[in-house]
Amino acid sequence: MYRLLGTFFAGFIFVAGVMASAQALAGSPREHIDASLIKFVAAFNAGDGAGVAALYTEDAALLPPGGTQVNGRAAIQDFWQGAIDSGMKIDSLGAVEVDANGNIAGEIGEFVLSVPGEGGASKVPGKYIVIWKRDGHSWMLHRDIWNTN
Repeated sequence: MYRLLGTFFAGFIFVAGVMASAQALAGSPREHIDASLIKFVAAFNAGDGAGVAALYTEDAALLPPGGTQVNGRAAIQDFWQGAIDSGMKIDSLGAVEVDANGNIAGEIGEFVLSVPGEGGASKVPGKYIVIWKRDGHSWMLHRDIWNTN
């Protein structure tokens, strides 16, 4: 009897795990990317450079305007923490277009930043392109380039 119950529960746990994995992959890449952008803004505006960097692949690269390429998650964390520490905030960040093929997706998006200055914060609009990579059940930023309007 106990052996039968054990086999039943083991089978139940296996099926539940398979279903959970299928649910984790459910939804379009766009839905996953939109959710990641919400996390990006929340972490950035909370002053959490590590939380922002955690959304990038380990071997990600930033290509900031007028600056040198930033390689790897640790350097990306330092880069974004510097922007955060300067008082910058993200007013809006959103995908305009997402095109996915397999484990790679390209995104074109727009942002508005609040950048501190002598007369108060200035609103700075811009646009960006991100290459996303699916890592297991998550889509992560892999290449990130942007510029202001």
